[in-house]
Amino acid sequence: MELLDKLNWRYAAKAMNGEKVSQDKIDRIIEAASLAPTSSGLQPFEILIVKNQEIKEKIKKIAWNQSVVSDCSHLFVFAAWDTYTADRINKMFDLVNEVRGFKNEGWENYRQQLLGIYPQQDAEQNFNHAAKQAYLAFMAALTAAAFEAVDTTPIEGFDPTKLDEILDLRAKGLRSCVMLAVGYRDAENDWLVNLAKVRKSKDDLITVIE
Repeated sequence: MELLDKLNWRYAAKAMNGEKVSQDKIDRIIEAASLAPTSSGLQPFEILIVKNQEIKEKIKKIAWNQSVVSDCSHLFVFAAWDTYTADRINKMFDLVNEVRGFKNEGWENYRQQLLGIYPQQDAEQNFNHAAKQAYLAFMAALTAAAFEAVDTTPIEGFDPTKLDEILDLRAKGLRSCVMLAVGYRDAENDWLVNLAKVRKSKDDLITVIE
């Protein structure tokens, strides 16, 4: 019930007051994002956390001038791999073996299966798949922030090509997917703060197949 209460409390803040979120809360939000499930456990994305005010101002200009971009405490940018490569896949499989301290024949066979599929696929197809994994981490971060009583604003309204340029993402083999402004609401200047949360009825949302 506590989680549901927090999710009912949260909303997409339309104005933030610039107050800084404590590092311990940011760390827990990051940890939640890290713990999100991903396809084959590859975690095919990175999270850039922008604190620099000058860079936030640059991003604001290519994000429909949304004030939360510049007024948030931390701006999380979720950037997916531009494609799957053998090196990237092998790095994650090797990490699993290192952490678990042994090799498993079935796991190694699965490695070879992925190596036979992903690197041969179209890069755009691979990016779209990786971006979906980034969204899982994005949702985990949003939920964790709500649990910490920290406000957030999901942001898809931006020019990804220009954001990639500002953060030099293409040189790192990354492409931006979605942003999450993290901070505290400016209730006096946020038109959305006191409006009722509206969601579909369960009948319109859920179909149970027995």
